[in-house]
Amino acid sequence: MLKPYPSPTYCQRLKIALHYVLPQMAITRFAGWFAEREWGFLTHTGIKLFAKAYKVNFAEAEKEKPSDYVSFNEFFIRTLKAGVRPIVEGDNTLCLPADGRVSEVGKIDDNQLFQAKGHRFSLESLLADDKELAEQFEDGQFLTTYLSPRDYHRVHMPCDATLRKMIYVPGELYSVNPFLARHIPDLFARNERVICVFDTAFGPIVQILVGATVTASMSTVWAGVINPPRSQEVKVWHYPSDGDGVVTLKKGQEMGAFRLGSTVVNLFPKDKVDLNLNLREGEPTKMGELMATVK
Repeated sequence: MLKPYPSPTYCQRLKIALHYVLPQMAITRFAGWFAEREWGFLTHTGIKLFAKAYKVNFAEAEKEKPSDYVSFNEFFIRTLKAGVRPIVEGDNTLCLPADGRVSEVGKIDDNQLFQAKGHRFSLESLLADDKELAEQFEDGQFLTTYLSPRDYHRVHMPCDATLRKMIYVPGELYSVNPFLARHIPDLFARNERVICVFDTAFGPIVQILVGATVTASMSTVWAGVINPPRSQEVKVWHYPSDGDGVVTLKKGQEMGAFRLGSTVVNLFPKDKVDLNLNLREGEPTKMGELMATVK
């Protein structure tokens, strides 16, 4: 039986409370403005200090020096050298979508997903109350991957797929780091997010980009930057299965990006895949490595 996390200390409770009262949107808008500035030496110095603080591995990036980037945003969505993230082979394999760490993984039990020990949230609320979509993943499986500020911020496809629908959901911008995931209820279902629904050879899958404080924007390769601007209403886009406007992506192909780290949630239908048993809470992930096999 899993032991609950210890009760937060006074300082930790203060930290949690602070996140409820912070002007998240104002901070995030400022971060987005600042990250777009091209201030030459000041920008390069800031990137160098950030990279040192978070131990960013420049050796993997196409551009290996802070001075190679004209803005923080270009640095945040840096591309990697060819071959540094080999994609797992095999028609029956799915690859991990992002660098980061496993936040939670497991079965969607009674239409609930684990957020952290002691916290669950509903499948339907995560999917913006889309009951028809939620029904397709009842008793299925999920994987939640946390991308820290140091990680590669582009997100890739776990398998060959055709885009069926994209849903933008406005919401809060709480930080999604592991500490707050343990203490803010319904975090991933409360935060702003972009829900991407795909058809695959074994059925539907969902890949969700979850926003957070100072994650100034999220983008997809087919639609560009989704936010800003930020709508106050849920927005839905539908895509054809063939012909003009079809969006088909291959396993390992880039599908989106964060301007600073955040979280990716993957959903799979019941009895369609076997998740890699090595994926456990806190384990590091590398894009391209084995996530699951098709049954």
